[in-house]
Amino acid sequence: QEEKAEDARRAARREAMGRILNEEAAKRKAAEAAAAARPPSTLPYSYSTARRARLWGRTDANIELVQFAESWARKIQFNTPVETAREVAKRPHTSPMGSVAIRSDGSVESVTFVVSSGVAEVDEAIRQIVQSHAPYQAFSPALAREYDVVEVRRTWHFDTAIRLY
Repeated sequence: QEEKAEDARRAARREAMGRILNEEAAKRKAAEAAAAARPPSTLPYSYSTARRARLWGRTDANIELVQFAESWARKIQFNTPVETAREVAKRPHTSPMGSVAIRSDGSVESVTFVVSSGVAEVDEAIRQIVQSHAPYQAFSPALAREYDVVEVRRTWHFDTAIRLY
């Protein structure tokens, strides 16, 4: 008799647990449906809840952030055709300082200028160069846990090649 009573209690617990799991699954499905039905945010990604890192120099306590910025700069410097750099260098301009915001998936969020070159064609060439090399390397898992967007600020210098300082 005790075994039958214990079996009945176990069955009742399993049924209760099954109901709880079914309710949780239904809640998840309802939340997913609500999220899919919600219109996307009209705010730019940078003004949403993005966690941002700003690297204005070449040093930071977060070594992964510095390594990411350096790999980004190397990709620009080594993969831009020499002809592009020479064409831009022919136009008299000051060395522009630009800030490039890169999302965790490697896509470019924005290219803004802190100091313009003074020549619209040079600034536009920089935007095109940055966009032409996208997508960039996705963030490492450790970097992605901390940040959604990394802004890298560099001064662009054109001569026989592109140099980012």
